[in-house]
Amino acid sequence: MKFIYQVIITALMAFVLQSFLPWWTLAIAAAGAGYYFSNKGLLSFFAGFLGVGLLWLGMAIFIDVSTQSILTEKINRILPLNSFVLTVLIGGLVGGFAALTGALIKSKA
Repeated sequence: MKFIYQVIITALMAFVLQSFLPWWTLAIAAAGAGYYFSNKGLLSFFAGFLGVGLLWLGMAIFIDVSTQSILTEKINRILPLNSFVLTVLIGGLVGGFAALTGALIKSKA
């Protein structure tokens, strides 16, 4: 149950921070959630990955629908992978490693 709460809290905190601050503040949110919930290392990584990855996927789809896919089509022509896959991977990895860092700091303290 802590895993699900960590995913939800990570996504909510990252959304709030990214609304007012730069994109990298999602790492602060994920690390804070990883520290607070103190799941095991791999479980905390997956919670951060899912929380931020799903958040960024939802935001990317919302922007794609509201702009009528103009930028997405151009990026998909340039890059070998789908732009949504890249968005989830980049956001998820940053969130996952930040949550892992928060959990490991809690376990060492």
